Amino acid sequence: MALDELKSALPDYAKDLKLNLSAVIANSELPAQQLWGTVLSCAMATGSKPVLAELEPQAKEILSEQAYTAAKAAAAIMAMNNVYYRTLHLLSDKEYGTLRTGLRMNIIGNPGVEKVDFELWSFAVSAINGCGQCLDSHEQVLRKAGVEREVIQAAAKIAAVVQAVASVLDAEAALA
Repeated sequence: MALDELKSALPDYAKDLKLNLSAVIANSELPAQQLWGTVLSCAMATGSKPVLAELEPQAKEILSEQAYTAAKAAAAIMAMNNVYYRTLHLLSDKEYGTLRTGLRMNIIGNPGVEKVDFELWSFAVSAINGCGQCLDSHEQVLRKAGVEREVIQAAAKIAAVVQAVASVLDAEAALA
C-alpha cells in the first residue's frame, strides 16, 4: 500500500508524520472522491517525485477518470493562481488588484466534477502554495455551499501532512 511505503521511507525523526499520514488519509471520514482528489492534487502541488510515485497510483485506482483529471487540473490552475493572487495580496500598491487579470481559468467554471470537490482540492493546493487570498476565496465558496468547517479542516490537514512528508523525503534525498 502506498501509505505504508511512504511511512517506511520516512526517517525516525519524522514519526509524527508517519502517524499523521494514517490519521489524515487512511482514517479520513471524507468521501473517497474528496479524499483522493485532495491527496492527488496536494501530491502534485508538492512536486515531490517519491510522494507522487506512491500516492498517484492509488488515487488513479480510486478516482473516476474525470475526478482524476480534475484533481490534476486543480493543482495546475492553482499553481498559476496562487502565484498571481499572492503577488497581488503582497504588493503595497493595491491598484494592481483593479487591473484586468487576463489569465485563462476556464477549468474552474467547468471542472468535470462537483464544484464542491474541485473547490476543496483548490483550497488544499492553495494551503500548500501559501496564497491567503485564494484560501479565503475557496473557503467562502465551500461554506456557502454548506460544507462544514471540519471537511475544510480535513483538506488543510491533508495538505499539511503531504507537504511535510514531501519536504522530509526530498531533503533526505538531497542529503544522501
